[in-house]
Amino acid sequence: MEIGPSDLKEKSVIQDIDTIIDGNDSDSHNSNTGELGRRKRKTSVSSTQYEDLATEKDELLEHHDVKRSLKQRHIGMIALGGTIGTGLFIGIATPLANAGPVGALVAYLFMGTVVFSVTQSLGEMATFIPVTSSFSVFAQRFLSPALGAANGYMYFLSWCFTFALELSVVGQIIQFWTFKVPLAAWISIFWVLLTAFNMFPVKFYGEFEFWIASIKVLALMGFLIYSLCIVCGAGKTGPIGFRYWRNPGAMGPGIISSNTGEARFLGWVSSLINAAFTYQGTELVGITAGEAANPRKAVPRAIRKVLIRILLFYIGSLFFIGLTVPYNDPKLTSTDSYVSSSPFIITIQNAGTRVLPHIFNAVILTTIISAGNSNVYVGSRILFSMAKNGLAPKFLAKTTLQGVPYLSVLAISAFGSLSYMELSTGGAKAFNWLLNITGVAGFFAWLLISCSHVRFMQALKHRGISRDDLPYKALWMPWLAYYAIFFMVVIILIQGFTSFAPHFSGRDFVAAYISVGLFLVFWGFFQIYFRCRIIWKLEDVDIDTDRREIESVVWEDDAPKTLWDKFWDFVA
Repeated sequence: MEIGPSDLKEKSVIQDIDTIIDGNDSDSHNSNTGELGRRKRKTSVSSTQYEDLATEKDELLEHHDVKRSLKQRHIGMIALGGTIGTGLFIGIATPLANAGPVGALVAYLFMGTVVFSVTQSLGEMATFIPVTSSFSVFAQRFLSPALGAANGYMYFLSWCFTFALELSVVGQIIQFWTFKVPLAAWISIFWVLLTAFNMFPVKFYGEFEFWIASIKVLALMGFLIYSLCIVCGAGKTGPIGFRYWRNPGAMGPGIISSNTGEARFLGWVSSLINAAFTYQGTELVGITAGEAANPRKAVPRAIRKVLIRILLFYIGSLFFIGLTVPYNDPKLTSTDSYVSSSPFIITIQNAGTRVLPHIFNAVILTTIISAGNSNVYVGSRILFSMAKNGLAPKFLAKTTLQGVPYLSVLAISAFGSLSYMELSTGGAKAFNWLLNITGVAGFFAWLLISCSHVRFMQALKHRGISRDDLPYKALWMPWLAYYAIFFMVVIILIQGFTSFAPHFSGRDFVAAYISVGLFLVFWGFFQIYFRCRIIWKLEDVDIDTDRREIESVVWEDDAPKTLWDKFWDFVA
């Protein structure tokens, strides 16, 4: 376990207090003689001072900060694993069915440019000021406390509800093999396991996510090679080539029962929205910045590889799936099991490979478990960060000596009980309404990351600080930030367009835009509570807090020595 200077300082203070308290206790019970007695008498204190020191010791023990224990390979794989989840393995079935292989591919490419823009903004700020839950902190310091609080609570709630979703899904994935164990039992088992695992120090979380992400990476690489072989004729149907781009076609039927240009365009728009939901999680590197052993090295490396990951894993997978699965394949809308509509499994089934669907279902299962584990980690760090910055009750900032914010972990874990709503028809409908909050909350996070970066750049200019002197300089700024802001506003406004087409539905409208209303409620409440400006003045923007500490101390990672370590360091 690596110990940084802050750890040594805290332990030294605690040891000094213990020495004084022990010396005072000894003097009250016996009269020491000699040098030892003289030392203890020098540290003797009054009863009032004794109580103050004891209280200070308790506060140090209760309010330890999180620990910088995540290595470069951990940060890299967490950032990579955050972009590979159920949205990729299962969620791309819908855009494929609606927009067709080419329409879906264009939508994901376009949305990938927006994600790249957001992560560039986040990388520059998180490297300069590496704090836990960085982008909610940046919104508070660079925009306003009200926007920071609204962003933080929306994002926290999104991970709470997503955690409940993952718990409800684990059992459904296992049902691919057996229905003998009830879903309630699987929910209970994994609820306890994931909560308990997040009580361990963060280095264990980093190691767990590293190996889970490794499984996902190897599985996707294997799938790309497998798909290439199938397209070239290794499957039972012979060479496929671009057969399905010609028949049934490269563009899908759309989202309404018509083959008109309008229907196809709406189908493409729906796939664009789906792509935006699928890409959520790329911002997780900003959550881990405060626990990185060397953030000035780890965060930029993770950010630089975002574009490569998008092109290789998302665009590469979607390209081959569009070649191997026609958009009118009935299995894309199958409800036999949770994973039966996964285009990855459909590709394998259509090719006639018998054992591989079970292997890939196991990969999806590990992905869900990893996602649930990340939900608790991310949500707890957001709540912990808000508590430290005065946006949530102070007691939620308490941590163990190992740096685990245990009360914040328990707070987000409590939302796991919502997963039982999936077991009843009425509860499932209410549960789906709650899940509508999750996706749009991520869009607001992306929007405020870009807005914060614009304000950050303006503050640097106001201070006379050149961006060329920053540890990491984002590409093509501020134009990429403005590009992301524009399209995130557009996506937030149109993401519920299906409530208007082909006919207006009040219920669908409320379900789609309830999260927008909730964000405005949070913003309005905290605007009144803090009585702050809508946007900070440039001279009031805080770019110093948490920065000077990282500039005075450098955490060096051990360079990989073995070939195996070098391989994973390269992949991460």
